[in-house]
Amino acid sequence: MQIGITGLPTTGKSTLFQTLTKTHIDPSILARAESHQAVIKVPDIRLDKCTEIFNPKKKVNAAIEFVDIIGLQKGDSGSAQFTSNFLSKIKNTDALIHVVRLFENELVPHAEGKIDMMRDISTVETEFILSDMAIIEKRIESLKKQILKIHEDQLKKELAVLEKCFDILQEEKPLRDAELNKDDMKILKTYQFLSLKPQLIAVNLDENQINDAEKYMNELVKHKVGKNTKVLTFFGKIEMEMSELPEEEASVFMAEYGIKDSALDTIIREAYALLGLQSFLTIGEDECRAWTIRKGETAQEAAGEIHSDFFAKFIRAEVVSYDDFIRVGGSYAKTKEAGTWRLEGKEYIVKDGDILSIRHS
Repeated sequence: MQIGITGLPTTGKSTLFQTLTKTHIDPSILARAESHQAVIKVPDIRLDKCTEIFNPKKKVNAAIEFVDIIGLQKGDSGSAQFTSNFLSKIKNTDALIHVVRLFENELVPHAEGKIDMMRDISTVETEFILSDMAIIEKRIESLKKQILKIHEDQLKKELAVLEKCFDILQEEKPLRDAELNKDDMKILKTYQFLSLKPQLIAVNLDENQINDAEKYMNELVKHKVGKNTKVLTFFGKIEMEMSELPEEEASVFMAEYGIKDSALDTIIREAYALLGLQSFLTIGEDECRAWTIRKGETAQEAAGEIHSDFFAKFIRAEVVSYDDFIRVGGSYAKTKEAGTWRLEGKEYIVKDGDILSIRHS
């Protein structure tokens, strides 16, 4: 899974990236028009516990790749401007974190001179919409010409979906909030539309705004949140300092400021919810590993995530939930005695925290 971090200049995008990835980027490098990427392990206490029990040769966390996408600038007319680097990077992401500034800092003035999170969100969203409209408009023209020559049903279906999307965008609504079915999404998948990408709006606050964080979040939820947008707040400067501390010291630091969850934990939780993701585990003396799949996937599809041969040669899945496994002391034998270990077929819908062992030919 790849998540792009975007937003207008001086919002704290690179600060958030460095906080999440525990990296330090030299300011001289930050000043250049480049994007930065890093893969982080997804914390999972269930995997940690299973690793304690089995002491395996190898432990593998699920992973997320974060991309600090540079190249979104504020134009003279109040619009946002995309560089070619920005467009090439953002199109490949699965979801976006749109960083919005709400902190005041005279040393780092806002491009507009005044802080206004609703204006800034609208500025970026409008450009996403316009970018998508330009692509759709061009494709519609091409499809109409092809249909006159070929009359293929699939081309007609694609045209109908794109025309529906164009009408939605003309109303200044992002595609992520549109009522689109599975067939529509299949057609749209190849286009990588910006306004279709699920979005986390991350509001960057300072230490003086900690007590008002919930108020700002509620205000934003009331005005901007659709079905594929989530909102969170974070404290960029504080959390970057905390990311450089040992874990125990960071926890004390968080408690002093009254911060309940780190930006990393919050963003991973919200990203999984936004994208409809969950984890299952495979455990043993050789390896304990967390795997990420979409909610609703079957045991056979989960097996295919482990290895493509497991999908094709799937027979059964041995399944026990993590909670049931730990409840009996972390023993397969005891889960069988308790009746919580079971065999499931290929249509079984995997649940978050299931421990799987795949039987295959």
